[in-house]
Amino acid sequence: MYLRCHDRECGATLDLHDRALECPKCGGLLEVAVDEMPLLPEDLKALWRERRMSRDPRDVSGVWRYREFLPAYEPEQIVTLGEGNTPLVRGKRTADWAGVHDLQFKHLGWNPTACFKDLGMTTGMTEACRAGAQVVACASTGNTAASMAAYAARADVVGRVYLPAGQVSLNKLAQALDYGAEIVEVEGSFDDALNTLLATAGDEVYFLNSINPFRVEGQKTTMFDLLDQLNWQSPDYLIVPGGNLGNSAAFGKAFEELLRFGLIDRAPKMIVVQAAGANPFARMWQTGANELIPVAEPETAATAIRIGNPRSWKKSLRGVQLTGGCVLDVTEGEIAEAKSVIGRDGIGCEPASAVTLAGLRKMRRAGTIAENASVVAILTGHVLKDTNFIIKHAEKKEHTHVG
Repeated sequence: MYLRCHDRECGATLDLHDRALECPKCGGLLEVAVDEMPLLPEDLKALWRERRMSRDPRDVSGVWRYREFLPAYEPEQIVTLGEGNTPLVRGKRTADWAGVHDLQFKHLGWNPTACFKDLGMTTGMTEACRAGAQVVACASTGNTAASMAAYAARADVVGRVYLPAGQVSLNKLAQALDYGAEIVEVEGSFDDALNTLLATAGDEVYFLNSINPFRVEGQKTTMFDLLDQLNWQSPDYLIVPGGNLGNSAAFGKAFEELLRFGLIDRAPKMIVVQAAGANPFARMWQTGANELIPVAEPETAATAIRIGNPRSWKKSLRGVQLTGGCVLDVTEGEIAEAKSVIGRDGIGCEPASAVTLAGLRKMRRAGTIAENASVVAILTGHVLKDTNFIIKHAEKKEHTHVG
């Protein structure tokens, strides 16, 4: 394996463990290249099934179980909290509300720190430790901060998080504090926090946002685990929340590799859904533009996706185009209603996750998804990630009822 520019026309390559965050030739994002696979598809599937019975920490992890598609490390180098292995939960009330018969949720909020970030943080932190990092850092709307802080504590290194002041759920902030992170508050948005970190980071600080290619490697295993659960039969649609677009970028990479090495014969159509107040990717898709125009002041109560300048949009776009998917946005009212329905189905999620169900309903009503289609929606965060949102909307309903 080695690093390469995600832009195949550029073709630049680097050593796998080079700490560069962008291509030295064109400035594009980097990715880990997986060009060879010594095992046949059926042998890999059998091996992965067998590992489910193992007590080896690498096999217990729902990320490292699929390590043939990950950079190699010695067992003692791997930083893991047993992440992955999240369930598929069948939608009942949610399926009726959206208007489909076959809806399942892949709930990544049931990871160690209650969100999907753990899947990429185990690989990112492992690479950071291999590089000898003593300080790791990220900018965050909350979830990355909590996850990085936990894995930094596990690795016994300093975790430093840059947060947009006053815009992070207190639940997520509390997690980062509990895990011992250093907190740096930045006036402005997530994009301002990220720019501040990028301007101050040097060789002494290891950068762990999702533009780090090792983060993407861990997050892509969500699709390996999902398809393993589905006996390697792809659903018709995969619906994903869209914020900084690291997840959809990772899933697109997974589909490329799964198809290339014969583990699946088709990929699901990947649908990326953004909040209408933070929708630069959806705007680009709807207008047919070739470049993303950032939203200067993104605004949505779904704080995890309140991002106006997603750095991974080119990677995400490649995945959407590869699978024949699309990008759309939903309103604040649609998000709140969908979140409530997910809760009433006994599942629960943080607000940003609910854009998937809201987007599904919107597409059903438009007739772009058939009633009998098979759909998997990704839920990225646990219901307890943003309890203030729940209380506010419950109070609003009570006041409306009394009035």
